Amino acid sequence: MNFKDEMKQKVAQIEIILDEYLPAQEGLQKTVLTAMNTTVKAGGKRLRPMLINETYQMFGGKGDIVKPFMAAIEMIHTYSLIHDDLPGMDNDDLRRGKPTCHKQFDEATAILAGDALLNESINVILRMDLEDALKLKVLGYLYQASGMGGMIYGQQQDMYFETHKASLDELQAIHHDKTGALISVPMKIAGLIAKEEDANALEDIGFKLGLAFQIQDDILDVTSTTETLGKRVGSDITNHKSTYVSLLGLEESQKRVEDLFEECLADVYGLQLNHGLMIELFQIIMKRVN
Repeated sequence: MNFKDEMKQKVAQIEIILDEYLPAQEGLQKTVLTAMNTTVKAGGKRLRPMLINETYQMFGGKGDIVKPFMAAIEMIHTYSLIHDDLPGMDNDDLRRGKPTCHKQFDEATAILAGDALLNESINVILRMDLEDALKLKVLGYLYQASGMGGMIYGQQQDMYFETHKASLDELQAIHHDKTGALISVPMKIAGLIAKEEDANALEDIGFKLGLAFQIQDDILDVTSTTETLGKRVGSDITNHKSTYVSLLGLEESQKRVEDLFEECLADVYGLQLNHGLMIELFQIIMKRVN
């Protein structure tokens, strides 16, 4: 099986897990529930739940223990996209090749759908049959990464620098929180469950991967097409955002991505686990076009 087919298979398995944990679209809350589920199921790379599962498996982990975490992290990621697309933030009409949540429904429903996804992600984890101490530890890390200590702070800074020019260090700090936090925490969670002593090393790898992923996004915003990317290209220029491409140029940005992936690979080789699974996933991410 080639990389592309294997990736499709992994994504299909995650779709089944999401169906299992998303709430039924019924009752008095049906409008918001429909907006929630429709947006989660609109497609995507499913990188974050994939990272939890692949990291857990590379330590030899088996069984369904990570499934709720996989669903929860994708709910949090989707909530962040819904709010990021709103007129008050990036004001985007297209996401994953489809109308954004506030365009498909309305702005108020989109805000509530994002709020509901964040809340439901907590419920999914709280309902788990897992030792309370571990459950609380994982929840703490997850909501640190998605809150003011991570993604939300990164988004605040991202909006601030729409009207201010960011230095390279400032840009890296933005991406560390806005993108890196929710890419590193799945690896850390898997480490906590499978081999706690490696959790911090996995988190560091995740931050490097997150930075590489974000620089790729900056590159694709100027080199891809709306049809391929599934969202409006050139939005960084339109929103006056500082990016790696605007600060370093295209060639140097591509070199940064390659260097970061090399660092990730070297760090993975330093851990005692099934290296092949993670290396394969990194190679898939390196070759992404959307």
